[in-house]
Amino acid sequence: MAVAGVVVSQQARLSYIALSSIRRSFSTTSPQYSSSSHYHPSDFSGGSFTGSYEPGLPTSGPLAEASAFGVPRLTPKALKQHLDQFVVGQERAKKVLSVAVYNHYQRIQELQRQNEELEALVQQRTRRESGERHPIEGRASRMRSAGNEFPGQQPTVHLYGTSQSQMSPPQPVSSPIVDYSPLAIEKSNIMLLGPSGVGKTLMAKTLARILEVPFSMSDCTPFTQAGYIGEDADVCVQRLLAAANYDVARAERGIICLDEVDKIATAKVSHGKDVSGEGVQQALLKIIEGTTLQINAKSERNAPSKSPSNGFQPSGNGGGLGSGSTTGGGIGIGSSGPAAKGEVYNVRTDNILFIFTGAFIGLQKIIMDRVSKGSIGFGQPVRASNAENQTSLKGEEELFRKFLPFFTSNDESGDEARNPLDLVEPGDLQKFGLIPELVGRVPVTTALAALDEEALVRVLTEPRNSLMRQYEQLFQLSGVEVRFTSAALREVAKSALGMGTGARGLRTVLERLLGDAMFESPGSSIKYILITEAVAKKEQAPVYLARGQQPRFHAMIAAEEEEWERRKENDDERVQSFEEYREKAKAAGVV
Repeated sequence: MAVAGVVVSQQARLSYIALSSIRRSFSTTSPQYSSSSHYHPSDFSGGSFTGSYEPGLPTSGPLAEASAFGVPRLTPKALKQHLDQFVVGQERAKKVLSVAVYNHYQRIQELQRQNEELEALVQQRTRRESGERHPIEGRASRMRSAGNEFPGQQPTVHLYGTSQSQMSPPQPVSSPIVDYSPLAIEKSNIMLLGPSGVGKTLMAKTLARILEVPFSMSDCTPFTQAGYIGEDADVCVQRLLAAANYDVARAERGIICLDEVDKIATAKVSHGKDVSGEGVQQALLKIIEGTTLQINAKSERNAPSKSPSNGFQPSGNGGGLGSGSTTGGGIGIGSSGPAAKGEVYNVRTDNILFIFTGAFIGLQKIIMDRVSKGSIGFGQPVRASNAENQTSLKGEEELFRKFLPFFTSNDESGDEARNPLDLVEPGDLQKFGLIPELVGRVPVTTALAALDEEALVRVLTEPRNSLMRQYEQLFQLSGVEVRFTSAALREVAKSALGMGTGARGLRTVLERLLGDAMFESPGSSIKYILITEAVAKKEQAPVYLARGQQPRFHAMIAAEEEEWERRKENDDERVQSFEEYREKAKAAGVV
């Protein structure tokens, strides 16, 4: 028995040694596999990691002060630079309009951020309530559709809260009511004043092409009070909804341009109820301030039926909406069109930006009656008899700066013509015929100056879609090259200035000059057409040159330009007034 016991102990010893060696081998090789799936933050203390990122915490470091939305793609300077490519002059009006549109973008982004924060708080509150709910309540709510297992179970009501510190009933306190609603940035509607043909409508249409929000333009002339023949005031919101492809969320953040707003001024002599004047203004009050409108989505009379396959509505004007007065600045691709006839959409107008434009003929006289001095006595300025059509002021720099509602630098020349509409005040608009409630809802007012001869020449040549480029492209389609000399352009601008229709008169003058050329040149041997000063004065017909006469064509242009430069130098040396004659005489020592 003793020998047997010694033998068993030896076998046990050998088994123990074998197991110990196997365990030692595994212990030396296993850490490299186990460490790959289990690690601690202290393992990275000696590496390049210096911190951690938590989504719920504010960002620290160099990006702590950065905007949550990044660098904005549109800025007031970028919008003005885009307007400079299409609109000549009107620097202040372009700045004011660019700032208004940019602030509208900022308001939209702020509203989006507040809505996202509100949704995050609601979701967080829902998760907390679901965690504090009794298991029976949760099971009962899950099985409510398939048969309730606990039909008599009601949700638990916490009278004084769930924490230990809130188990006692609240004590009455006399603290004031605290409102935790976020800061709301109100919109600032804008009004553009200026005579006809200075670029008011063009500025609005130019911005509509680059905006990412829906944009619509409506004419106030056919507006009437509700219940009378004509268009209701809420038609402008309906057109904006159509421009947004009937997306209510996008339409509620769009821009509406109301043109010819001066046509709804209160009538001076009223024979009964003013349904197209003061009645329309009163109808626009709540729309501008902010209300909920019920828009009935009814199809246009001449609009083609929508294809059921892809939802695309063909249209002859390329708009795809069938409405000629709407401009879809940012129509979402793939969104569904209007639903069945008679569907009603509820549209809130609190966040819709309104831009008003109008000529306001006669407003200059109201302004000059308020700011001008008397004309009795020696040395007093004498006003023109046609003061209501006066579009510029000269020689009254001190008076102009006294009543100017904004700051201007002192280095501007006093001989420069000033725009009387820059001095407009809310009282002047009320005397013109706008009700005080409407004027108060449009806090930003800016004026556009009338175009002089130099500005009309720039309109002909500088913009991207200038009239010169349009007519050159039109003749190029027929294989004809047309050129205007500098003297001819000056004469065209002078003729258009006499029409009193602003930049619109330029097309009228050009159509009269090029009418015969557009009739003769297509299908003929004419290759070059030259419009000189004599042609612009209607003293001779346009110069037609055939193919192969290009050297003569350019030689004639060079001769005309040299003659024009010589005349300009002589005009600069010529005395224009008695004051200039006296100054030159003093400089020469004659006086």
